[in-house]
Amino acid sequence: MTGAQILIESLKREGVTVMFGYPGGSVLPIFDKLYDADIKFILTRHEQGAAHAADGYARATGKAGVCLATSGPGATNLVTGIANAYMDSIPLIAITGQVKTFLIGNDAFQEADVTGITRPITKHNYLVKDANELARVIREAFYIATSGRPGPVVIDVPVDVQQQDVEFIWPETVEIKSYKPTLFGHPGQIKKCVKLITAAKKPLIYAGGGIITSGAHQELKEFAEKIHAPVTTTLMGLGGFPETHELSLRMLGMHGTAFANHAIMEADLIIAVGARFDDRVTGRLDAFAPHAKVIHIDVDPSSISKNVKVNIPIVGDAKNVLGQILEEIKKAPDTSAWLETIDSWKKKYPLTYKEAGKIKPQYVIEQIYELTKGEALITTEVGQNQMWACQWYKYTHPRTFISSGGLGTMGFGFPAAMGAKLGCPERVVFDIAGDGSIQMNIQELATCVCNKINVKVAILNNGYLGMVRQWQELFYKKRYSHTCISGPDFVKLAESYGAAGIRATKKEEVRPAIEKALAIDNTVLIDFHIEPEENVYPMVPAGEAINRMIGGMA
Repeated sequence: MTGAQILIESLKREGVTVMFGYPGGSVLPIFDKLYDADIKFILTRHEQGAAHAADGYARATGKAGVCLATSGPGATNLVTGIANAYMDSIPLIAITGQVKTFLIGNDAFQEADVTGITRPITKHNYLVKDANELARVIREAFYIATSGRPGPVVIDVPVDVQQQDVEFIWPETVEIKSYKPTLFGHPGQIKKCVKLITAAKKPLIYAGGGIITSGAHQELKEFAEKIHAPVTTTLMGLGGFPETHELSLRMLGMHGTAFANHAIMEADLIIAVGARFDDRVTGRLDAFAPHAKVIHIDVDPSSISKNVKVNIPIVGDAKNVLGQILEEIKKAPDTSAWLETIDSWKKKYPLTYKEAGKIKPQYVIEQIYELTKGEALITTEVGQNQMWACQWYKYTHPRTFISSGGLGTMGFGFPAAMGAKLGCPERVVFDIAGDGSIQMNIQELATCVCNKINVKVAILNNGYLGMVRQWQELFYKKRYSHTCISGPDFVKLAESYGAAGIRATKKEEVRPAIEKALAIDNTVLIDFHIEPEENVYPMVPAGEAINRMIGGMA
């Protein structure tokens, strides 16, 4: 087989049924073989859209997403999407073309050092200089991307390697001596952990994206109910614990619920599962959780004690470790007084907003929640729209909230929705967007319409780069430096691509607009003209302790 044929055959053996990408000179041999392959190829309108779509597909399905781009600018256009997947631990395989092997390093046309550029933002990367290595590399790449703490892997394939004729030998097993993730917790650490839990008076479970990745949501629910402990999740952990459950504190952190933030500051034990104590959660580190001992469960040992000192580290897969703890625990702590305190905070500090004025973004998301019965798959852009989507839609299942967490990538939500819809075609997929963020990858409307990928987009249109404007209002004396953004007529723009456009400028138009969008068998953009200077509250200012919040009402 040629290298290109080996590549396609290897992808099929890895179970790949859909890919995203964009052609170019250095990947023509691969595209020629894709012409006859039974892999659905989605031609995006920009390589960044391809990377985000593959990422969204991975988050929605739990499988590795695959994107393909040519050398030089094609590959560098994938970089933001690769970095995004790396920060959020998403399994992504990015295949890039490269100039011929003998031209590498000569500044040839459309040459870029892709392995060098992506080394800091990948779990691993390969430059394949011999087609004999290709099958093994692809086998390894999928194993590395999807095991342990997942992440993106780049495979850079020179065009002459794609054309090279070699014998195809498929390695049935993968053995990488230097890479063996620890999947089960040490029994001694499990016993110490159980002892600490049993003695706790105010335990709190802090769950992150590792719950989603490992499929540990059932074990988490059983664990919380067994020890009668409240559960708060990170942005990446939304859906890992049902937010309608009485033990749920919903999301914590900079724009988390006030009751979750107060709880983490008063807890005497924090059980962190698949979370990394990032700065948006901890606030000022020296003031974080002053009364708590910390148990930290994570498959990645480098995450433990990186930001917050840990009393009991447990390295292992969240699902396995929670299973081990459940087997070991015989007696639950008495948390009745603690749960009463939590309940009083929930009543005292509910999420709320004022109804006056123009359309309120919170109301829009509440209506989307009601009309989709909480069963939609929600993606978001980045900014105020993202935070409102976290606060006002209740997530009860894993893999139903898809958002750029660590990198905070504007333009992520729409192509991610496209990938999610292809992965879960039976689901309603809604992208909650801002009028700034949506314009960064709006060209993918063409991709959606051409491929009948019928996603719905709710644009919370306030005429600003909303989150930056909010910071300028609160901390820069309302000096709105370059945050006022004029957008197009989104209805006409949608229609020009062959999608449907709906506009809502009054509160009474919100619900009918969503109902109409759900009834249309097409991609739909709904342009909601919202209160221009609406803020996201509560809010913890940068550098403050996590319980020092501004505002409870927007």
